[in-house]
Amino acid sequence: MEASTIWWLAAGAVVVAELLTGTFYLLMVALGLVAAALAAHLGLASALQIVSAAIVGGGAVVACYLVRKKRPGAPSARADRSVNMDVGETILIESWSPDGTTTVKYRGAQWTAIHRPGVTPSTGMHRVAELVGNRLLVDPL
Repeated sequence: MEASTIWWLAAGAVVVAELLTGTFYLLMVALGLVAAALAAHLGLASALQIVSAAIVGGGAVVACYLVRKKRPGAPSARADRSVNMDVGETILIESWSPDGTTTVKYRGAQWTAIHRPGVTPSTGMHRVAELVGNRLLVDPL
């Protein structure tokens, strides 16, 4: 069997593994294997085929990692409106305790609300930013 055929089969196996596991990085490894197959078609030596697979596959993995690292992550479930119906709702805060908490009546029950660290607590209307345990983290409007 020719070297290019082995590289193509390996690339196909890695793509199948990616489809079964959902690991996007395996597609980048498959790109490296495709580069090695193309190098084999060009008649390059086995060592150069391996080097091309390593450079293209490894470079693609590193590039993918860096792109994903720069993107902002999805909001946590605590701050996602589609998970918590309280996120984005407004509440009226009349006073704050010295410990940085307050009790508010919200949805027919008493809730403890807290403010973000470093933010000076103020009275008035606030928006629920996320749920922290059973407390509402609020931002002033």
